[in-house]
Amino acid sequence: MIPVPNAQRKTFLEKGTPIRLGGLASDLARITSFIQVPALAATETMLEESRAFIEWSAPDLLPDRVDDAARLVEIQRGLTFWYHKWQQVQADPSQRAKLAEQAQQWSDEILKMSGLLDQE
Repeated sequence: MIPVPNAQRKTFLEKGTPIRLGGLASDLARITSFIQVPALAATETMLEESRAFIEWSAPDLLPDRVDDAARLVEIQRGLTFWYHKWQQVQADPSQRAKLAEQAQQWSDEILKMSGLLDQE
C-alpha cells in the first residue's frame, strides 16, 4: 500500500466536509484521466488517496447523513477492489475503461453529495 502522508491528512481534515468531498470527487475524476496512460503510477496513488479521503470523511457525516456515510464506505470497498487488481487492470484496456467509467460515476455522485453544486 502507498502511505498517505500525515501532513496531507492534517491539511485535508482542516477543510469543511463539502470541500473534502469535493476533493475526493476531484481525485476520482483524475483517475478517469490518468488511466489513459497505463504505466502512469498516479492512478494507483489516486486510488489509495481516495480510499484515505473516504476513511477520513465518512465519520463526519454521522449521525445526520448515515446513508451518505454508508455509500462512501461502499465506494471505498470498490476502490479497494480496483487497487488490489491494479497490476492486472493496468495491462488490460477493457478493464481500464471499466475503472474509468466507475471512477467517473463515483466522482459525479460524490460531487453531488458534497452540496458544492448547489452553492452559487
